[in-house]
Amino acid sequence: MAKMLYSVSMSLDGFIAGAGGDMSWLADFTGPDPTIANLIGDVGSLLVGRNTYDGDDPNKGTEGEGEAFGGGWSGQQFVLTHRIPENSPPDIHFVDDFETAVAKSKAAAGEKYVNILGADVARQCVAAGLVDEVLVFLVPVLIGDGVRLFDHPGGTSIRLERLSVSEGPESTNLWFRVVR
Repeated sequence: MAKMLYSVSMSLDGFIAGAGGDMSWLADFTGPDPTIANLIGDVGSLLVGRNTYDGDDPNKGTEGEGEAFGGGWSGQQFVLTHRIPENSPPDIHFVDDFETAVAKSKAAAGEKYVNILGADVARQCVAAGLVDEVLVFLVPVLIGDGVRLFDHPGGTSIRLERLSVSEGPESTNLWFRVVR
């Protein structure tokens, strides 16, 4: 059965996107990373928020622009949205119901990970008790404003157990299991 993984690059001050969804801050840090290279083969599908799907691309102007993991991964993507377009690219499925999007992404992933992309979708998955693991690529930059890794008004406590810490060429990679 598929595991749900929230993987994300994050600035040292806790932001995964800059103000207005700006991802240009990440462009200088998108070089090869063994953790990402190993992860790509373990991802069976993506569960993506619409803001992330439509958002700014840190690979803008490169061969990997518009592609998951900068073009290093291909497969079924499930975009959770209230705005379903009439047409969609192959392997991109727009779904307007959270439970359906999760079920379809898990079925498509098989025994691999469903990789969650987008803060709001990740928050919904955490609230539903669905996230199994969290992988944060901690990037040595301060951006000061934007979209936080995890935002829960009023606060909450989600206990995590460290699985590994590794050094990439541009980040410190922190992998956790969600304690249930």
